[in-house]
Amino acid sequence: MPRASVREQIVDAAFEQFHRHGYNACGVKLITDSAGVPKGSFYNHFESKEALALVIMDRYGETRHLNLLRTAGTPPLTRLRDHFEALASDIEDVGYERGCVFGNFSTEAADHIPAIREGVKAAFDHWADAIGAVIHEAQADGSLRTAQGASTLARFVLNAWEGAIVGERAAKDGASFGAFFTVVFGTLLH
Repeated sequence: MPRASVREQIVDAAFEQFHRHGYNACGVKLITDSAGVPKGSFYNHFESKEALALVIMDRYGETRHLNLLRTAGTPPLTRLRDHFEALASDIEDVGYERGCVFGNFSTEAADHIPAIREGVKAAFDHWADAIGAVIHEAQADGSLRTAQGASTLARFVLNAWEGAIVGERAAKDGASFGAFFTVVFGTLLH
């Protein structure tokens, strides 16, 4: 198998380091050391750490199990629950230590770096739109009977999810995820 390009080595290492340590704690040297490449090679591929962070957000978005929201033949609310259960499993598998890159970048860098803020906003908007489409589908087929708009519900569910992640990072006991599933799927989207 051919060796990954230097750019891909940097992206792979940055994905891991940003997810593990956050934006502020990751310097270019940590990333290049993790990638096993010289620090100077970073700037051959990326204008800045900020530019690399935008690439990482795109890659992270690809890991968010959005495909589960489109599973043919599965009822919409089941697909939505499957989506969040897969996300919860990912976080549980790493001992509740990594959280969400979008949420982490939002709290760490969005106030100071306009490109990060715009990237996080775009990522959350895309995710909320995907959730909203499933909620709209559930409303249309009658499995969800609420007059509340699908986009408002989607944004609330997404914000509740991000809050549950924060709770799990602190407690590491599953209680915040349990509360999320109980309220969202037992009350709000019931």
